[in-house]
Amino acid sequence: MVRSMDAQIAVAIISLIAGLAVAAATYWFTKKREREAEWRKEKLAYYKTFVESLSGAVEGDSTPDGQRNFAQASNNLLLFAPQSVIEALDAFWNEIRISNFNRTKEQHDKLLAILLMAIRRDIGVFPIDNPSTFKPQLWASGADKCSLKRN
Repeated sequence: MVRSMDAQIAVAIISLIAGLAVAAATYWFTKKREREAEWRKEKLAYYKTFVESLSGAVEGDSTPDGQRNFAQASNNLLLFAPQSVIEALDAFWNEIRISNFNRTKEQHDKLLAILLMAIRRDIGVFPIDNPSTFKPQLWASGADKCSLKRN
């Protein structure tokens, strides 16, 4: 009878420990998912600000304030973006900088696609983009040209 009681106590202790372990693991995984979701949300906000800042730096709509916003948004990416995004951003910046007298639209578009693909990969866009067909273009509003035609 003593052995039966010892076995029951052992089973109860093991059950208690297993229950606590399952509860702790569930809590840990839930918190981890919440942190990842919050981190992804924050990254998405920074990436969105960056892409919006491209509009202020695009030829035809570029303004000094737009250029400053673009520089600030680009610098903010250095805080959290993975190395692949930072390398693509550096290559893009080197192409578009004023001191680059060999700028080409083709190289601009190629490096922009690489940068945006790296960003999309970082935020987990699915399905994965096809580099041979991914050809994003920046759109200028044309507002200055429209106002000039009216005058």
